[in-house]
Amino acid sequence: MKFTKSICLVAMVLLVTPAVPAFAASALNDILSTGVLKVGTTGDWNPMTMKDPATNSYTGYDIDVMTELAKDMGVKVEFIPTDWKTLVSGVTSGKYHMTGSASISSARAKAAGYSNSYFSLATVPLTLAKNKGKFMDWSDLDKAEVTVAATLGTTQEKQVKQFFPNATHKIVEAPARDFQEVLAGRADAHITSNVEANKLVEKYTQMMIVPVSRPKAPTPIAMLLPQQDQVWINYVNTWIALKTERGFFRTLGQKWQLVAK
Repeated sequence: MKFTKSICLVAMVLLVTPAVPAFAASALNDILSTGVLKVGTTGDWNPMTMKDPATNSYTGYDIDVMTELAKDMGVKVEFIPTDWKTLVSGVTSGKYHMTGSASISSARAKAAGYSNSYFSLATVPLTLAKNKGKFMDWSDLDKAEVTVAATLGTTQEKQVKQFFPNATHKIVEAPARDFQEVLAGRADAHITSNVEANKLVEKYTQMMIVPVSRPKAPTPIAMLLPQQDQVWINYVNTWIALKTERGFFRTLGQKWQLVAK
């Protein structure tokens, strides 16, 4: 009799206890209910994301990608200013629903999730054009008398220590940028993506890409997303797959001169 009563009690508890959802509330639900997609972007990576201080507006490849995503979702996009050192924490704290493009790294993946990749880049060094003939390959920069700059929180911050263990490292914090150290003569070189490098030498004729034998660290880029939010990650990945199939990323890459026409 006691056994039967126990079974009945358990059954009653199961009936009145709410079912635990398989997933916590997804960012997708928040975006659709508020009508706003919040995107973290640094505004300092040409041609991916560039901020106009006069108008506080953004332009670039990333900006076009996120604007298109918001349009397809039927919501508005809001760009949230961030910097490289806080890019991941902005996602994990819920400050924004996702970021624009970021290099895929195992360090970032410990805290945040990634979308599928839709573009790839590699790292090259830059110096002043007057150094032509002085720096010809990676080994020429890996010397104690050479100062190589990087921006705090970027992938390049770790790479300068990896690629140039014997050089002097100058790490600057945003809004300062590593290439500005080279232009000002406070560093001999800096490293960045081949994408940004092409834009920098176009804008600053006194700079040049060091003619290295080959770029280093070919790396896919993707959007950073909340690590546990598989619903939102799945949605973004589905969108990327559809847009890739329909040529959106290739056309956009041509617009911003990331791929050949």
